[in-house]
Amino acid sequence: MNDKNRRPDEPEDPASGGKIDFEEIRRVIALLEEKNLSVFELEVEGFKIKITRSVPAAPPSAYSGLPSAAAGPSASRESSAPAQTPAKEMDETLQMVTSPMVGTFYRAPDPTAPPFVDIGDTVKKGQTLCIVEAMKLMNEIESDLDGTVVDILVENAKPVEFGQKLFAIKPLS
Repeated sequence: MNDKNRRPDEPEDPASGGKIDFEEIRRVIALLEEKNLSVFELEVEGFKIKITRSVPAAPPSAYSGLPSAAAGPSASRESSAPAQTPAKEMDETLQMVTSPMVGTFYRAPDPTAPPFVDIGDTVKKGQTLCIVEAMKLMNEIESDLDGTVVDILVENAKPVEFGQKLFAIKPLS
């Protein structure tokens, strides 16, 4: 192993003879950006690398239960119209249920089952609202209050970020 080409603060990579190929890392970062991924992890023979990047969360949209025509290839991430805040979000009596983790949002326990809740349903504290799958683990997200589901802010089977709003619930008075 030739240590004179390695900087003192540069960790050794036993899988590649003690050198990190920074060009490969640059390619992984470019792939993360191209595929709009936020995390990449690799562990080979004791060498571990984790690359994370901030990905702007897509604006939440109400889930209607039907596929959206706008979700096709003609949909654009940028919009020339200014973002409008729905009247529901401006109602200060609403409580927002947010995602406690990064993962994939599911409204039902499996694709053939009915959703846990729909807009207009009354929910009890501790009732399952959805599932967020993270690293092949299905995490049930429960209501932390009694109330009525006013809005579902994420489409089924879409990725969610930590802290992203999932449901708007009007507390029972």
